[in-house]
Amino acid sequence: MKSTVSKSLIFSIACLLLAAIPQSAHACTVCFGDPESNVVQGAAWAIIFLGAVVMSVLGCVGGFFIFIAKRAASAGTDSTEENANKA
Repeated sequence: MKSTVSKSLIFSIACLLLAAIPQSAHACTVCFGDPESNVVQGAAWAIIFLGAVVMSVLGCVGGFFIFIAKRAASAGTDSTEENANKA
């Protein structure tokens, strides 16, 4: 029992010592913020491209609904004109 406690105590102390050692942080160019980096420029173009794809898909869906609404409106006016001519 005593050896298990001492092993866990040694392990805990070793972990605390490793956590206390200061180390320098090396960030990538995206995190560091170098605007001239190829990674940052690629990420910016990716955001622009994905935004354009989303906007074009939403525009097509919206255009389709406008097309359906106009077609339904013109079909409704055509049928009422035909009914007025028959009477």
